[in-house]
Amino acid sequence: MKLTTMTQVTIDGVMQGNGGASDEDRRNGFVRGGWARGAGDDATRTLINQTYQRADAFLFGRRTYELFAGYWGAIEDPANPIAGPLNSRPKYVVSTTLTDPQWPETTLLTGDVAAAIRELKAKPGGELQVHGSATLIRWLLDNDLVDELTLLVIPVILGQGARLFPATGPDLALELIDSRADSKGVMIQVYRPAGRPQYATD
Repeated sequence: MKLTTMTQVTIDGVMQGNGGASDEDRRNGFVRGGWARGAGDDATRTLINQTYQRADAFLFGRRTYELFAGYWGAIEDPANPIAGPLNSRPKYVVSTTLTDPQWPETTLLTGDVAAAIRELKAKPGGELQVHGSATLIRWLLDNDLVDELTLLVIPVILGQGARLFPATGPDLALELIDSRADSKGVMIQVYRPAGRPQYATD
C-alpha cells in the first residue's frame, strides 16, 4: 500500500482546530478554531470524499483517532462518503497511552511502530491514509514512510496555533505532482518526498 496524507493547513501552516466546531481543539490557548468550515467548493469536497472512499486502511495518531471516533464513528450511515469508509475499513492508531480502542476495526500499534508500518505498506492494496495527525505525519516523514502528501491550503492567516511543520526540524525536498486552485481560493497541492534539499555551496 502507498502511504498518503491529506491535511488542511492555513497559509501560515496552522492545522490546529480546522473542523466545524470553534472549540474543537483549545490547546495552548488556541481560540481561532473552525477556520476551514465552508472552505472549498463542490469540486474540492468531492475530492475529499473520493479520497476517503479509495482508502484501503487508515492510520492515526491518538488525538485525531479519538476525535474521528467520537464524530465519524457515531454516524451509522454506510452511504456517507467519509463515515462509511472510516467505519468499515481497518484503522491503525499509533499511541503509547491508548490501551483499549473502542472503534471497531481498530488495531493499536506499539513497540517498533516503523517496522509495523513498513509491514502494512508491503501489503497489496491502494492507500494507507493519514488524515490530521500532525505529530504522526512529522514522525512518518522523518522515518521516510510517506509516499505522497496532499495539502489543502485554505486562504487564511491565523497567526496562532500548532503548525504542521515546526519552526525548526529536519529538512526535506518535495516533488510537486499536482497543483490547482478551486473557485474559492483553496489550493490543492500534491507532493512526493524527494530526499534532502540542495543548498548553495558558494
